[in-house]
Amino acid sequence: MDSIDKLILNEVQDGIPLEKNPFQNIALKLNITEDEVVQRLNILKEKGYVRRFGGIFDSHSLGIKSTLVAVKSNYVETTAKIINEYSGVTHNYQRDDDYNIWFTLMASSKEELENTFEEIKDRIQCEKIISLSCINKHKVKVYLDFDNKG
Repeated sequence: MDSIDKLILNEVQDGIPLEKNPFQNIALKLNITEDEVVQRLNILKEKGYVRRFGGIFDSHSLGIKSTLVAVKSNYVETTAKIINEYSGVTHNYQRDDDYNIWFTLMASSKEELENTFEEIKDRIQCEKIISLSCINKHKVKVYLDFDNKG
């Protein structure tokens, strides 16, 4: 990662404007082309410096209901495959713990969320499954200030 890459990452951390040419302002600030900004971001993603590049929204303010689900399963691959069939599943990952599969589930209503949870519960072979609904939300923002020294 060179100094231009670090400057680009500094610029995109606070968000990308919703407009036709969102990287144009970054390119102008750094005296490079918009295509170079996009190309560098793609390379950073390919190399693993950037894991995900996409929009983030506040699901709660949009009226979307969600829950974190923990599963204790002896059939991880089969269970994960079933869970991934549901469009309301936004994350699904394995952990080295008794509860070895964790995923988030979202729906447009509490009733839909509960019904989908029960359907998943009925379909997967697991020892235990629990729904951990959010009581208090705490959001921490991390800003990485790359020092531009190479």
